[in-house]
This record gives sequence, C-alpha cells and structure tokens, in this order.
Amino acid sequence: MASSVLEPVQQRGREALQRLGLPTRRQEAWRLTDLKRLAALADLPLSASPAKAEQPAVATGVLRLRLDGLGDPLEGVTLPEGISALTESELRQALGHTLDRCGCADVWPVELNHACSRRVLALRVRGSVPPLELLQTGAAGLTATRVLLLMEEKAQLDLLQVVTAQADAAHSHVLEVHLGQEACLNHGLLALGDGSASLLAHLAVEQEPRSRYALTSVMRGWSLGRLEPRVVQVDGQATTTLQGLAVSDADQQLATHSSVRFDGPEGELDQLQKCLAAGRSHSIFNGGISVPRAAQRTNAAQLSRNLLLSDRARVDTKPELEIVADDVRCAHGATVSQLQEDELFYLRSRGIAAGEATALLLRGACLEVIRQLPDQAGIWSPLERVLEGLATSLY
Repeated sequence: MASSVLEPVQQRGREALQRLGLPTRRQEAWRLTDLKRLAALADLPLSASPAKAEQPAVATGVLRLRLDGLGDPLEGVTLPEGISALTESELRQALGHTLDRCGCADVWPVELNHACSRRVLALRVRGSVPPLELLQTGAAGLTATRVLLLMEEKAQLDLLQVVTAQADAAHSHVLEVHLGQEACLNHGLLALGDGSASLLAHLAVEQEPRSRYALTSVMRGWSLGRLEPRVVQVDGQATTTLQGLAVSDADQQLATHSSVRFDGPEGELDQLQKCLAAGRSHSIFNGGISVPRAAQRTNAAQLSRNLLLSDRARVDTKPELEIVADDVRCAHGATVSQLQEDELFYLRSRGIAAGEATALLLRGACLEVIRQLPDQAGIWSPLERVLEGLATSLY
C-alpha cells in the first residue's frame, strides 16, 4: 500500500544502515549474537519471487491474509465488517508513531526493515471482529514485511501470525499495534523455520488505559532467530501478558529481547519465557521492565525457565528491572535445569521407553505456552512441529 508513503521511509533506512554499520559485540544488546550470521543476513538480496509453501486449509470463520513482501495482501479480499484498510493520509500519519513511542524507531533491525520493506499492511479494527491470520512466507533472499494495526476503543481481535521461510532465506518483520482504551488483542506468533533460515521480528505495542494485550510466541527451527517485543503502557492501568517458547537444536541461535515500560500507575505484567536448548544451540533471553516514578502500584512478574537438553547447549538469561516508583509489586526469577532424572525414572519404571518418556516430558514443558496460542493455531499442529525430531535427537 501507498508506495509514496514508504519511499521516504526506505531512504531513511538506507541512510541509517550506512551510518550505523552492523551491530558489534561492544553493544550490550548484541553482545551474545552470532554476528557472522547477522552479516550474512544483511548481505542477502531482496526476494524476487513469492515462496511456494504448503499450508493447511484456513479454519472456519478465520480471515487469512498472505504477506510475502511483494504482492498486495488485500488484493481480491473482502474485509469483514469492523476491519478496514487505512487510507494513504491515515497511513502517513500513523506509520512509525508506535515505534517512536516504544523508543525503537532507530534500532538496527527496524532500520533494516525500513530500508527493505516494499509494502505495508495497515488495518483499523472496530468492535469485535472475526479472527485474523497473517501468513508470512519467505523465499530465497531477504523478505521484509511490515504491519500496522490500529485498534479502536473496545475493539477485540484474535490475531495469529505464522512466519515461515525456506533454506537460504531470511525474514525481517516489523509490527506496530496501537490499542485504544479497553481494546483487547490476543496475539499469537508462530515462527517455524526450516533450520537454516533467519528471522528478525520486531513488535512495538502501545497500550492505552484498561486495554489488554496478550502475546504468545513460539519459535523453532531458525539458524538465527531474534524476537523483540516492546510494549509501552502510555498512561498505566493496562494489562500485558507475554508468554514465549523458543526451541533450538543443532547449532541454532534463538534470542528473545523483550521490553515493557509503564508510563502510568496501576499497570500489570505477567511474563513467562521458556527455552529448550538441544544440540550445540544457544538460547538467549533478555527481559527489560521499566517502572518510573509515575508508575505507582504497578504489579509485574517475570519468570524465565530454561531446559538444557545437551551438555553442549548454552542458555543465557538476564532479567533487567529498573524500578524508581516505591509503591510497586515486582518479582522476577530465572532457572536453568535439565530433564529431571526422577521424572524419567518414574515413567520408565512403568514400562515407558526412554525416548517416549523424554518426549512426554518435553511435551508437557511446551504445552504450557502453546496452549495459550489463539484457537486458530490448531490447524498448524504447533506442538507436533515444535517437537518434531527433538526427543530422538537426544539419543
């Protein structure tokens, strides 16, 4: 939509990339990142043709839009009542506003997307609308997709994003969401790579009072995967729920860098991040929470739970709480462990083979997050895709 709106954004992105150069290990946010893989991603040409990927039939009552960075996702589509495309003038006014509010408009992954995005899907949501699925596919090269979602007061939406990519491909994605007062967004992100593709996903969310935002993210199969949810409660009194699952294998590196800022009182956060690391993989979690003086009576909880499935795998987890307000309830915790021998012994003592016992425990570890995905995710068999080959690779 509106190439005239994107042209200055693209120019800004290209100039910023030249000015910034690639991130370095001297930058804290990139200290643990495999920069060789990041450089390879940055050198990829833009995708020239859409990916040809198999997909299950869309669930009944769900609107599916396909984003490949090339075609118009709204071409030939009749939008249901309550969902409308932004006009060019509305897009010009709104694009980038939430990125600025979240303080991430000029970070490297966003500037990369600025430089490469050739289309933006910009939608307005009014009232309670049917579930929406965004199928984001990537062919050889770099695919850049961008989505802007404006949810008006009391709007309600179940949104599922499914991101896939083929070998030798990379996907850059930026999502901006503005939630009006009492709006509710149940957001699922199912990112399924083929083991050799790369993903950079940046989610910027702006919440007005009494709004509710719930993000459930599941990442599996990316050579380099980096997810960055950034949420701002602009005047407090909002509810944010972040639940994430990252499952890595072989020599993959998956990272989640989250940030939640409370700019007003009586905000709530419930965050759970789970990582399962097998093979020689590396899993990273960095969770920032900012509670300035204006955010009195904030209630925030963050928990990072990690499973090492190999003695060659690595997990780095770092909660970052910056609390200035003095009337708050803020808690955090982090654990790194292995599969419990007593649980395995219990299952094997009842005649369950070692591989099957391991699979059952892994299933339980993943289900806690996966079951929170929007209902329409079921057609993608997320649990089966996440666990595919994982238990057998441990033996």
